[in-house]
Amino acid sequence: MNRPYNFSAGPAAIPEEVLKTAAAEMLDWHGSGMGVMEMSHRGKEFISIYEKAESDFRELMAVPSEFKILFMQGGGLAENAIVPLNLSRGATVDFVVTGSWSQKSRKEAAKYAAEVHTAASGEDSHFTTLPDPATWQLSRGASYVHACTNETIHGVEFQQLPDLKALGCDAPLAIDFSSHVASRPVDWSRVGLAFGGAQKNLGPAGLTLVVVREDLLGHALPACPSAFDYKVVADNQSMFNTPPTWGIYIAGLTFQWLKEQREGHATGVAAMELRNAAKAKALYDFIDTSDFYVNKVAANCRSRMNIPFFLNDESRNDAFLAGAKASGLLQLKGHKSVGGMRASLYNAMPMAGVEALIAYMREFAQKHS
Repeated sequence: MNRPYNFSAGPAAIPEEVLKTAAAEMLDWHGSGMGVMEMSHRGKEFISIYEKAESDFRELMAVPSEFKILFMQGGGLAENAIVPLNLSRGATVDFVVTGSWSQKSRKEAAKYAAEVHTAASGEDSHFTTLPDPATWQLSRGASYVHACTNETIHGVEFQQLPDLKALGCDAPLAIDFSSHVASRPVDWSRVGLAFGGAQKNLGPAGLTLVVVREDLLGHALPACPSAFDYKVVADNQSMFNTPPTWGIYIAGLTFQWLKEQREGHATGVAAMELRNAAKAKALYDFIDTSDFYVNKVAANCRSRMNIPFFLNDESRNDAFLAGAKASGLLQLKGHKSVGGMRASLYNAMPMAGVEALIAYMREFAQKHS
């Protein structure tokens, strides 16, 4: 079977090797006589799957021992409520607004925090730039500072995490890394909490990963449901309620796949960073040298994962998408809020897919110029 290249922003492509393993184990996982979806989450078979997934993710992302890794449900949107329920402590929450997802996060947090304060915003540039951390107006005594470190819709990405301590801020940084988790290393010395839906780089929709520093546990608001209280979840090894067992299993297979990746002397996430940088550069370089396509994001904050672009003649959008689909290039339509096109180059997208897209874009431009 010659599979097409899936550029969907999420749920997104999963490595073919992972899908093949899951298919082979669907009816009988390792001789247990059960498929993973049929297992008790408290049985020894699934516990072994969970423990390996947790260990592999900690190794891959170099997560320090003082952080807990939680496997939860609800996606990034639910975490927009769960984070303030756990961390706001009845104080102000600062938001760095860099696109649609951080806008949603700020709006949701306002239901639970005493006050939400916009410390910085890229709205004046239509979210084509990131506000310089030196200009952030951080609140004194804020409970935490929220940032979405890769905006899936607008295509901006923090190339380096802000150092809040260097800015004179003692609040922990909480990051939504849903759309670039495991695509590059994380400087955990600058992070108090990170959360992300799995459906872009780690596996299927339905699983959410939360990495939270231990000293931030145990401060949930009284209204926080027990199943969303990070301390309760941590104390029960993510088994307080029935976890998303299939999602954890597929994520675990994806972690194993990631550990096997090589680029030169680099392995794992370091290898993926090199590969992702090369894929993004190839597509950006083509767009920048074309007079048929345009990317509006400032070069110093362009996302490696989500590349929005526009045809200079947008009357040709439908023809572009139809031709792309016929060429085996799927899900290139941009988000409805911004229009245009978007190519998501997550870890499972090979360079061959990017090269096929560039070849099609070149051919389409030549035909319609």
